[in-house]
Amino acid sequence: MRSFGRLVWNEWLKMFKKRSFFVPYAIITTFILLFAYLTQFMGGLQNVLTAPQFAEVVVAQNGLGQFLVILSIICTAGVVSKEFSGGTIKLLLIRSISRSKILASKYVIVLLYSFLLTLYSLFIGLAAGAVMFGFSGITELSQLLSATLYHGVYLTIYVTFTFMIGTLTRSSGATIGIGMAVLMLEWIIVSLLSRYSFAKYWLFVNADLSVYAKGSPPFQGMTMTFSLIVLAVYMFLFLGVSFVTFKKRDVA
Repeated sequence: MRSFGRLVWNEWLKMFKKRSFFVPYAIITTFILLFAYLTQFMGGLQNVLTAPQFAEVVVAQNGLGQFLVILSIICTAGVVSKEFSGGTIKLLLIRSISRSKILASKYVIVLLYSFLLTLYSLFIGLAAGAVMFGFSGITELSQLLSATLYHGVYLTIYVTFTFMIGTLTRSSGATIGIGMAVLMLEWIIVSLLSRYSFAKYWLFVNADLSVYAKGSPPFQGMTMTFSLIVLAVYMFLFLGVSFVTFKKRDVA
């Protein structure tokens, strides 16, 4: 367990030492502050929103939530692929540590980095919302917690999918391109397939669990339990493909 912890720590240091590490945080800060300003002074919502409600917009899939997913995909796309392109993967594999542990440590870092971006966004959203709109409402905080959990599931699905793509292709560009394409086209694909009953098994129909809180599932008869089962199957598939590929790949 200690060896795995050191692997995770080493992966974190690799990301932290990059010059671009703080760029997403600067982008998020600027984006949220600008959005708060425009919402208050140009949107006419200064007497409607509160800080928790504004922060909920930040993580909502129909708000800024997809922007956070995009940043997470871009920033973590090279976690596996750059080890191959830079030749450093050979240095990792000569250690007496299994390939499964090495890949697992990278997956943990991908999730950790992505979740930290979300938590930071929540903090900035609450702070900006408190200054611009005021802070009140225990009920609103519970709604914010629910929205954050829904976003966490959505984010996990996408970064796991792109993690698999990065492991398969060993290309940061392909990982970002495929991840962004699927993200942007998901509902177009769903609309095209909506006449077919099998579309409810499509991964990205089930990824946004917030639709159940709104009482509007994508297809009649779908439930949150159904979506969670579908997502679990896809997660198992994505991680299974990633680990099998990584363990069998020749790095000579």
